[in-house]
Order: sequence, then C-alpha cells, then structure tokens
Amino acid sequence: MLRGNYSVKIDEKGRLKIPAVFRTAMQDRYGAQVYVTSRKHEGVVVNIYPMPVWEEMERKLATLPPSLPELARYVDLVNYYGQPGEIDKQGRVSIHPLLRESAAMVGDVDVLGQLDHLDVWNHERFATRMADEPFTDADARKLSEFGI
Repeated sequence: MLRGNYSVKIDEKGRLKIPAVFRTAMQDRYGAQVYVTSRKHEGVVVNIYPMPVWEEMERKLATLPPSLPELARYVDLVNYYGQPGEIDKQGRVSIHPLLRESAAMVGDVDVLGQLDHLDVWNHERFATRMADEPFTDADARKLSEFGI
C-alpha cells in the first residue's frame, strides 16, 4: 500500500525523487517501470502508476466498447499527458515537459500515496484544493455506506 504525504522538490531537469518509503514499496512489489500521466482535465496533477497497475487499467479499458465517446476522451487524456518511465538508481523519475508545465511541477511538491499509485501536486495548488474542497460530513456518510 502506498499511503501518506511527503514533500519533495522537483529538480532543474524535471525529475522527481520518489520518497524512499514509496520507492521501496513500489519497486519491491512492481519493479522500476512506471507510467507517468494525468487523469485530470488540464493535467493539474501528476499520477505515477507502477507499470503492472497501469497495464491492469488498460486491460479493463480494452473490455469497453471502442465506440464509447467517454472511453476515447479518457484514452486521449491519459495518452496526451502520459509517457512510460523508469525509476532510476537514485530513485528519480522524469516528468516530461508538457505534464510538468500543466501540473506546475516546479519547486515544492507533495507526493501522496493513493493505495496503488502516487499523486504529485504542486504544493500551493494542493493546499488550495484542500481548502476549496474539504472532506465533509456528507463525504463521511457516503463512505460509511461502504463500511469506511
């Protein structure tokens, strides 16, 4: 499981040093290959998937009717922002320039564990999101329907 939040910096070459706790968990279970993309419109967040997790997502997508317009838009989105990558020996992964720009990947960023993948947010953007979209009592009630 990938859980928690760690603050790191993006280096001048657009590389993210994945926090050791996440890197170890990912590499021990899945290896060093990753898919770096954004599943959010306008590419506001970077999603880093271990390649086996991403491939499982692709298998699910392949079962959907190819004529489904939502599928086409989703595949366009994740391919537009996405590129395969690898965690290097220093624990870094490159974020390509298009995604780096759209997600404001400069300076301080927050790396959040999302159970089976990582989300990387510009620190200021994430703090604003947390203030603008707080976890509410209604959210808690909805999750309680699922035993959470």
